[in-house]
This record gives sequence, C-alpha cells and structure tokens, in this order.
Amino acid sequence: MTTAIDLDKLDLAALLCSRVCHDVISPVGAIVNGLEVLEDEDDPSMKQFALELIAKSARQASARLQFCRLAFGAAGSAGAQIDTGDAENVARGFIQDDRTSLDWQVPRALLPKNRVKLLLNLLLVAGATIPRGGRIHVAGSDDGFRLRTEGSHARIPAHLPTLLAGQVPEDGQVDAHAIQPHYTGLLAREVGVAISFTMDGEAVLIEAVAA
Repeated sequence: MTTAIDLDKLDLAALLCSRVCHDVISPVGAIVNGLEVLEDEDDPSMKQFALELIAKSARQASARLQFCRLAFGAAGSAGAQIDTGDAENVARGFIQDDRTSLDWQVPRALLPKNRVKLLLNLLLVAGATIPRGGRIHVAGSDDGFRLRTEGSHARIPAHLPTLLAGQVPEDGQVDAHAIQPHYTGLLAREVGVAISFTMDGEAVLIEAVAA
C-alpha cells in the first residue's frame, strides 16, 4: 500500500532550499579553498593553480544558481512566461560537463513559467537515470516533452516513479534528495501532463505529455 506524500508549504520550501544549497555548496567551498591557497602559498605555480580553481568554481556556482533560479524560483510574477532559449542556456551551463552532453531540440518560444520549470526539473530527473554520465536528448512539442538518456548503466531508479507520482518511497524518506523528483511531479500535475518511463535497450525514455 502506497502513502501519499503530505508536506506542508513550509516543509516543501525548506527542503527545496536545502536542495539548492546542496547544488552550490561544492563550488563555493572550492572558491574558499582557492582563496586560502592564495593567502598561504608563495609558490607561483600554486598561486596559478588556485586562481584557475577559483575561476572554474565561480563559473560553476554561477551556472548552478542561474539554473536553480529558473527551476525552483519564482522567475517573475504569477502567470509569467519564460523564454525556452533562456532555459536552454542555463541548462547547458548546469548539465554539460566532461561526463554529460545535452542535445536540446526544444523550439524557442515563450512558455508559461511552470511549464519551463517542469522542463528544467525533468532534465534533473533524466540525469538521475545515467549515474555515470552520458547523453541527454530533449525534445518539445505542443503536448509536452520527451527525453532520452543514453549512458553506461542507464536505468530507472526505483524511487523516481514513486516520488513523481506523489507517493512516499519504500524507505519512507522525503528529504532534500527526494524533494526534487517530488517537486517535478507537482509541476507536472499543475500543468496537466503525466510522466512515464520506458527502458529502450540501454536507453531510458521519459515522456511528459498531456494527461
């Protein structure tokens, strides 16, 4: 028997804030470490290393904050629309690295805020299906979004469909790690789409289309 997730607004907000902090604390910590090296080291090579670390980490922190602002934040007043071109830019900055590539095939348009937030959160869900990195292909149409992930050990984590459906997972935990797929499910229901998963050989297909 499954149990519906029952979180009040304060708990939901607190868990989402924890998720955002989790995403940005690593590059911010690296910036602090780099500054400490600059203060304590006289070796020019170490100072250069520290400067490169600070620059790289600052870019990462900025990219993650910009992504989180659109994916989790208000991003304008109620009823606002968001340019999918802006969504693509923040998505590439957040997702693309030396392990994961993004193939974006979503037509540029102004879409309702929650629809774009859903798209960005679906990218995070897709990332969870390729734990060792790989390729994420995302396409958009009038009825919703379709994503395909390919990578080593691609799989559908057991907790994802449960959390997306608004149900408590088997371990009973709805924490800062579980809140993002739960939030994605809330967005999907808000915009009237249903999310499904399918294994296609070694790839995972994720559809979020009109219910």
